[in-house]
Amino acid sequence: MLAGMGPLLDSFWRAVGYCLMPRIIALSLLPLILITLVAAGGAHFYWAAAVAWTQAQLEGANWLQLLWGWLHHFGVDNLPVMLAPLLVLMLAIPIIVIVCVLVVAVLMAPSIVSLVAQRRFEQLERKRGGTLFISVLWSLGSTLAAILALVLSMPLWLVPPLVLVLPPLIWGWLTYRVMAFDALAEHASKPERQEIFKRHRLSLLAIGILTGLLGAAPGIVWASGVVFAAAFFVLVPVAIWIYTLVFAFSSLWFTHYCLAALQRLREQGGDAGARAVPAPPVIATSAPPALAAPPSSGPQLP
Repeated sequence: MLAGMGPLLDSFWRAVGYCLMPRIIALSLLPLILITLVAAGGAHFYWAAAVAWTQAQLEGANWLQLLWGWLHHFGVDNLPVMLAPLLVLMLAIPIIVIVCVLVVAVLMAPSIVSLVAQRRFEQLERKRGGTLFISVLWSLGSTLAAILALVLSMPLWLVPPLVLVLPPLIWGWLTYRVMAFDALAEHASKPERQEIFKRHRLSLLAIGILTGLLGAAPGIVWASGVVFAAAFFVLVPVAIWIYTLVFAFSSLWFTHYCLAALQRLREQGGDAGARAVPAPPVIATSAPPALAAPPSSGPQLP
């Protein structure tokens, strides 16, 4: 058992060390920079028009006129003018954050695999067993399977211990399916990837569950920003940065583990994609009888 934990712990500490590299830190800060640029550009080109349109909708809605009139008696005037910018912010911020984080996540995984391969597995042959199209299909199929499993398992969540076990197991399975595929897509052939998934299923599932639990940390920080409204603009960027850093760590852990497993597989001659073709059987044939030597024309000795 301890021998089986060796590659798991080795890849874990390597992933922690790589998270301290300037390149990984820069990648983890990229969503914040991208969100700032997108928000600034959107505010410059669309803010005034979006606020004016929202204000017009609030003032023109018949079902809100009664509310505005009722508030007017209490001295609250121009409420649509105050609500319009807040509504635009509430609608725009989640969309901008989700899109930017997803874009960075898609771009980050190949960059991390390339970094680990250059620094540690430079001699590892690239067999390119997974294209971008196959990766997208694999991710979509795995996600649908995980969602279906969650829906079907919901009745079991009424049993207290299972609600703490089943969701982490399902999300851990989804995480390892997607991230391990991305880690091996460039270097492993399809048979090699299938063999690694078969041999290391439990270890990959463990990594998926642990990284999935780490992914809950940004949600706690985000919820704190909602509860403590005064710190919203500080805690929410921190939550985004932590989420991206956790994603980078997860990708690093899977990449170190999977590429090391692929290297061991090839060293052991376990390349399932290159089976040796047996040589055809050799059919023994009887040798022709030796020909008698011609009689010598010289004098015969006694």
